[in-house]
Amino acid sequence: MTSPATTSPVPDSILLPSLAVLGGQISVNLGAAVAKNLFPVIGVEGITAYRVGFSALFLLAVFRPWRFSLTRKDVLNLLVYGSVLGLMNLLIYRAFALIPIGIAVAIEVTGPLAVAMLSSRRPRDLLAVSCAVFGLYLLLPLKGSPGSLDPVGVAYALGAATCWALYIIFGKRASSLQGGQAVAWGMTVAAMLTVPIGAAYAGTALLSSSLALMGLAIAMLSSALPYTLEIFALRRLPQGVFGMFSSAAPAVSALAAMAVLGEHLSLVQWLAIACIVLASAMAALGAQSRR
Repeated sequence: MTSPATTSPVPDSILLPSLAVLGGQISVNLGAAVAKNLFPVIGVEGITAYRVGFSALFLLAVFRPWRFSLTRKDVLNLLVYGSVLGLMNLLIYRAFALIPIGIAVAIEVTGPLAVAMLSSRRPRDLLAVSCAVFGLYLLLPLKGSPGSLDPVGVAYALGAATCWALYIIFGKRASSLQGGQAVAWGMTVAAMLTVPIGAAYAGTALLSSSLALMGLAIAMLSSALPYTLEIFALRRLPQGVFGMFSSAAPAVSALAAMAVLGEHLSLVQWLAIACIVLASAMAALGAQSRR
């Protein structure tokens, strides 16, 4: 007789956490759509300051990381982790301002995909790499490529992808800290980087109560709510299944941007997003099978 600890989750037990993953993705992309509407008002830097600053305050209040001591090595890891987190937020919002959100997210997820692929030694993972490369070829404004995107926006998205890869590497090093210290201190470091930049660009407009409320809503939609939903899902789903569901992020982003902002993509761009989603799903399932 199989013990409860080894029994595979039944479909009913997977449904709720799966919906939580989907809800988190929808929340993030609604936050991105709301943020993009405010870009002309206080700029990308101002919106980033709101998102990261309010998220940091929320996480500090929830986890109270000052209760635990840090080593010098922990501090160095957190400084890098938080810095790339802040820069990632700033770069992806700059990308959103110049290219469709769904495409920017598709390019951005190649960062964690590259980390997963570089840690693999199996020949069959080359198929996932091939799908991702082909998807990028369809998206990037290369000579002879069918894409027609703003090259600066693409460069920002690639920069965000690089930051996401570094975020994973240094986040892993800081993940041994207790009680949510890593994410709370990391977001605080990110706020120390992005809030002064936002204040320099947006000035006293950041003090507007109506804009601050919008900024708080963006922070909740983009960070607090999806983080909570993902933690709920991670505790109840196998990691590979969670990664497979998460790989749909570019498609969800594109659909949300189409519904909220009217950002319509071409058939070739949808094909490119599908290739990157497929590559991410294969990488997630490959990681699960290796475990």
